[in-house]
Amino acid sequence: MNDSLFRMFELAQQGFTCGQILIILDLEAQGQSNPALVRAMSGLAGGLGFSGKTCGALIGGVCLLGLYAGRGTAEEQEKDSFGLMVNELVDWFGAQVEGGTDCAQILGEDLEKKAVTAKCGNLVAATYNKVRDILRANDIDLVGDGV
Repeated sequence: MNDSLFRMFELAQQGFTCGQILIILDLEAQGQSNPALVRAMSGLAGGLGFSGKTCGALIGGVCLLGLYAGRGTAEEQEKDSFGLMVNELVDWFGAQVEGGTDCAQILGEDLEKKAVTAKCGNLVAATYNKVRDILRANDIDLVGDGV
């Protein structure tokens, strides 16, 4: 098990959810912490507040793309390729799961348990790697690119 997979497992055991885990991993790779951002990501859990809608790993992945390629100040502009990167991730994610990208479709009855499952863990790990691949392919420098 590599370090990032072990850390994902550790974070899940601590009660962090899919989108939070994605952001924490990247912040840690940058040598940063941002509790406010991690708290904001908690709203994605279970498909938008455990409503079963769009998977938090997918939305978290899009947020992670935005962390690198989005706009953060009035002076900044989002990267021209941001929309294409989001579309690539969404298309890829849809191909990874059967039946749709909603958390309810992915987890079924397990959604009611409000727990990160092995299926979630595999999807989070794959999404994290895919986001980093997309960013690299778009010539975006990743801090901590040895993770």
